[in-house]
Amino acid sequence: MPLFTNNLSNKAKSVSLHPNISAYSRLIVSEKITYQHGAQEKLGILLVNLGSPEKPTTSAVRKYLAQFLSDPRVIEANRLIWWFALHLVILRIRPPRAAKAYRKVWTENGSPLVHYTRLQTQAIQKKLEERFRGHVIVDMAMTYGKPSIKNALQCLRKAGARRLLILPLYPQYSATTTAAVFDQVTSVLQGWRWLPDLRMINQYHDHPHYIKALANSIKQQWQNNARSELLLFSFHGLPLRYIHNGDPYYCHCQKTARLVAEELSLQEHEWKLVFQSRFGREPWLEPYCSVTLQELPAAGIKSVDVICPGFSADCLETLEEISMENKTLFIEAGGETFHYIPCLNDDPVHINMLCEVLTAHMFGWPETMPNWDAGEVAIEAKKSCERALKMGSQK
Repeated sequence: MPLFTNNLSNKAKSVSLHPNISAYSRLIVSEKITYQHGAQEKLGILLVNLGSPEKPTTSAVRKYLAQFLSDPRVIEANRLIWWFALHLVILRIRPPRAAKAYRKVWTENGSPLVHYTRLQTQAIQKKLEERFRGHVIVDMAMTYGKPSIKNALQCLRKAGARRLLILPLYPQYSATTTAAVFDQVTSVLQGWRWLPDLRMINQYHDHPHYIKALANSIKQQWQNNARSELLLFSFHGLPLRYIHNGDPYYCHCQKTARLVAEELSLQEHEWKLVFQSRFGREPWLEPYCSVTLQELPAAGIKSVDVICPGFSADCLETLEEISMENKTLFIEAGGETFHYIPCLNDDPVHINMLCEVLTAHMFGWPETMPNWDAGEVAIEAKKSCERALKMGSQK
């Protein structure tokens, strides 16, 4: 039986509230949550990625971009001015072009990003079930679009999660990604009377298993194809002022690339870090991926391997922007060989790495204790319920 229910009673609905009571107070007055004695508490894990439109159509893309680009974590600008720019210009021009790009990568499974995140969730659930005998439940959500963070958290709550571990699938921290997840999670929790224990993983950009997983994927590429002259690490870009304002993203990207290069024993001239997906006219992190690829052939570099370590799953930015658009730029500039190295996706090495990261952040919770036993937990839960009923509890 779910640990929580979230139903409004008729009595609560009819309560007359003073007009000065805050929205939060109104929620607390009207919300009725039933505590179930003997319900077995579980640990809920939520994997969160950026998101995707529901369909590769102009209307679906417009809806998705409206939500994404309205987030002040993503666009740090005067809200009034940005609202007019977004709704009067950007959402009229950008959706048709973006929808065309999405159609290039859309599959029978839908959005690649959502599909791979679902596979990751299923694989992690299976692996953790083997260890915790069903007392750890894993779900997924998208910061923008569906499945939403709100719905995923509600599902975990109904399934009995009393401890929540949030893993934004962004190895390198940025306020535009990881902090945006935090904002939505805490916004949802403001409406819960009984808050769960909460932990959130901010980054894993230098985790040894993450570095080895990236290095292994590059080695596999070189085993299957001739090694190119240059290895490019392409990360999603950010406006330069975000870094100047204190975002550590640039440093995290640099460290990831350096550690992978060291793991592969690469010389300085054998690899390069670049940034992609710039938007707008202001300066973004450099060097730009597209510009670099157009310049390399003239510098004598005719073959490149490109990997995108900041993306945990292949998506529009990797499959269309890098593997199609940027490849074309490189070839048209005189390049000869372009290899895109896929994201880690649901590769078993990646799944093991994510489980290592998750398990490390569970430390101290009941499921990780040496003497934890699922059978004993069930027995104690039953006894707890019996004691409560004897004392007059109805549930």
